Amino acid sequence: MSQLLVRGGRSLTGEVAVQGAKNSVLPILAATLLTGGQVELRGCPRLRDVDASIRILKALGCGAHWEGDSLLADTAGLNSCTVSDILMREMRSSAIFLGAVLARCGEAKMSYPGGCELGPRPIDLHLAGLRDLGAEIQDSGGVLRCKASCLRGRELILSLPSVGATENLMLAACGAEGVTTISNAAREPEIVDLQEFLNACGAGVSGAGTSTVTIEGRRPLHGCAYQIMPDRIVAATYLCAAASAGGEIYLRNAREGQLATVAAALREAGCAIRTDQKGMRCICRERLRSVRPVRTAPYPGFPTDAQAVLMAALLRSRGATVFEETIFENRYRHVDELVRMGADIRVMGRVAVVTGAEVLHGAPVRCTDLRGGAALCVAALAAEGETSIAEIGHIDRGYECIERDLKTLGAEIARTEMEI
Repeated sequence: MSQLLVRGGRSLTGEVAVQGAKNSVLPILAATLLTGGQVELRGCPRLRDVDASIRILKALGCGAHWEGDSLLADTAGLNSCTVSDILMREMRSSAIFLGAVLARCGEAKMSYPGGCELGPRPIDLHLAGLRDLGAEIQDSGGVLRCKASCLRGRELILSLPSVGATENLMLAACGAEGVTTISNAAREPEIVDLQEFLNACGAGVSGAGTSTVTIEGRRPLHGCAYQIMPDRIVAATYLCAAASAGGEIYLRNAREGQLATVAAALREAGCAIRTDQKGMRCICRERLRSVRPVRTAPYPGFPTDAQAVLMAALLRSRGATVFEETIFENRYRHVDELVRMGADIRVMGRVAVVTGAEVLHGAPVRCTDLRGGAALCVAALAAEGETSIAEIGHIDRGYECIERDLKTLGAEIARTEMEI
């Protein structure tokens, strides 16, 4: 079993490229099923969740293989509409295959998805929207059996701007008769990336990035070559790493427009952040200050996925910062591990108060989830001594090689095998 060993106390310096976005490529991989052809996804990150999506595609009869940093998928040979329970449990985003398989095959059979244990993340909105489009869905023993002889476009109104539901319904609507509008849609940049991919394949999708997305159904789709957008949460993680350790780094491909709330918080804490057409630079020379309350919210609010890494960056700040998590119930599972390193954090329900500590110290800790694991890396960079981080499979779900990138920036970090 692998672990990360991090020796803190070294400032970061240098330049690294931000990988392709996990939360963008996963729905796009599901969308390849709609093309029935060959697709080249350039800049696709090599992640555990991407590998899980590839296994789902192959289980459905499709092909996929790597050529350098491009993933080539061929969905012409799709011969099944069933995804096994084992494959569905590997990641939460596996639910996104439901809409695509249903649109392509007229039926789908799969179980409820797995993923990080961050609290209830029901797919009720997904299922309600698919039913509104005309799907018949039976839910028995945790297995979903869906049929739709003919999906029909209509107006769908989401009770909350769910990213997954928006994406799933966009895919299903591509195979529906007529026009579908999704109101109160999620506005995340990854929704825009999905729209641009679908349109590159011949779809008629508009409005992504706003609260209303319109899909013209039944348009013949074809394969294409497509560049995956950079991962804004990975960029946020490395900005927070520089804020935690101090120093000066440059992130190629990072886009501040997608990170405005994170950049604003880091500037308030004392970092200098500069942006040009090719990326972002973060300079941090002094001890950070506490910032105004951080409240997670759907885009364009502060991203829940960046909450843990910003918290880790502020562990040695002057003063106290209040965090309020509004998206997931169990998003503070990393706190107990940070406390092992000397952090002063008090949690009361959905609120966490971080009071800056004078010193953090290395300790044996374990990842509790994907972003919590990244937060442990960020904190370890500022800690005295060595931190061992176990159960890093969580990190590998969303970071192509976090130790490679941080080492490129000057961190003393290595992946080793644990002694059992």
